[in-house]
Amino acid sequence: MTTKCAICARVSTRDKQETLNQLAQLREFYHRQGWQVPTEYVDHETGSTSARGEFQKMLLHASQRKFDVLLFWALDRLTREGTLATLQYLERLTSYQVGYKSFTEPYLDSCGTFKDIVISLLATMAKQERIRMGERVRAGIAQARRAGKPL
Repeated sequence: MTTKCAICARVSTRDKQETLNQLAQLREFYHRQGWQVPTEYVDHETGSTSARGEFQKMLLHASQRKFDVLLFWALDRLTREGTLATLQYLERLTSYQVGYKSFTEPYLDSCGTFKDIVISLLATMAKQERIRMGERVRAGIAQARRAGKPL
């Protein structure tokens, strides 16, 4: 049975990186693997939000098992929403029984031997991010109170 692969690529409006470079390398990679590519999801906007058309379509198709593995050039091309959101997306793909692989980050491979280590590392980083975010919010509130701003 041939593995059905989907490609996810993104170019932010700020850095103007060409998707053509990403797509060329990803296409060459999946051809070498002998994978079948049903579709490519390419967004031309910031990765700091999930409100991207192609990204949402990819998640929907993953839930429908239209592909077996999601290939992306680098994790920041998938999303830049932070560690917690990234971990949630990867766990979501896993819950759909869809694998994922980063072309430039070989340790980000749900099919690889280090899958559990990577997930636990990302989970730890996400927890630390939540803690730091809470600390920043509390510090901002305290500063606003000291400045006499109504809350």
